[in-house]
Amino acid sequence: MTTIEGSVALVTGGSRGIGRALVSALYERGAKKVYATARDPRTVTHPDAVPLALEVGDPASVAAAAEQAQDVTLLINNAGASVNASFLDAPVEDVRREFETNFFGPLLVTRAFVPVIERNGGGHILNVHSVLSWLGVAGSYSASKAALWSQTNSLRLDLRPRGIEVTGLHVGYVDTDMTAKIDAPKVTPESVAAQALDGIEAGAFEVLADDLTRQVKAGLAADLSALYPQLAA
Repeated sequence: MTTIEGSVALVTGGSRGIGRALVSALYERGAKKVYATARDPRTVTHPDAVPLALEVGDPASVAAAAEQAQDVTLLINNAGASVNASFLDAPVEDVRREFETNFFGPLLVTRAFVPVIERNGGGHILNVHSVLSWLGVAGSYSASKAALWSQTNSLRLDLRPRGIEVTGLHVGYVDTDMTAKIDAPKVTPESVAAQALDGIEAGAFEVLADDLTRQVKAGLAADLSALYPQLAA
């Protein structure tokens, strides 16, 4: 099992929203050091965090970050984009851009840090998904998060023999900038961060951080019309 106390963590997208809450929660639970990444590291506000420049879709930026953070034992792939491009109407490049950030970004970061975590005696990776991993209602965003879910499941099998556990975090509406214009019940970033770290320490394969996510996951075994009522019309 992974212990947060004394760990060295790296959180991508660590300057706002869930990422910022995760940085704070890690320190509250006794992490020794937390690298908080952002495109502009000056936006990292936690007084104890180590700001680190990172563009997850840029292999050179990822390699530079891994070179600087050679003591990491816990990697949290949180950075993401929300383009929601329509498969029929949006430019295909918009779809590609979403996948570059939400699928290939975590893949590049994971590939760079697995050797680091291994050299440090093993550890843990947390990938931040979405309830939309299981609901195809947001175009390219849903597809990219579904692909990340599959990536996480594959990596869990590949990395366990190498001493690295993998947890997937699924969330619905979280009270962040990304959902500011959405009128729906929301959970706080702090609640999501606490549940995520609980899951890491418990060795959970998945963390379902709110009622909506738990309802949708439970409905995956039902007929598709249960998740997509318009199909029953």
